[in-house]
Amino acid sequence: MTTKIHALVDKKGRPIKLKLTAGQESDIASAREMIAGMPKGSVLLADKGYDADALREAVFDLEAWANIPPKANRKDPICFSKYLYRLRNLVERFFNKLKQFRRIATRYDKLAENFLAAIKLASIRIWLRDYESTP
Repeated sequence: MTTKIHALVDKKGRPIKLKLTAGQESDIASAREMIAGMPKGSVLLADKGYDADALREAVFDLEAWANIPPKANRKDPICFSKYLYRLRNLVERFFNKLKQFRRIATRYDKLAENFLAAIKLASIRIWLRDYESTP
């Protein structure tokens, strides 16, 4: 009955990839699709829901680095930088900007395709804000 919005943003907090999944689906299920095509040398910042060895290996295969905090039940220690993780707020700020659009915040659309289209239109507006001239 609900949906999750998954977003991959650049270093300025602008959306690069967007995806909708069912609300009950885990975060990690769509991670491989989201990271496909990441540039070499990138850093993936994600929350604990994405902590899995398979995802870390997939990111390593793309010649990138995953900075994901370990889950509490993780047996083996991993390399994690709290300093870099502070930049994950760019994703949260993107979602905050997205929720400023009333159509998205209240989810007027019943069909997922229409809702995703509205999210993409709002994302275009977010991108355009970076290119507006300032007085």
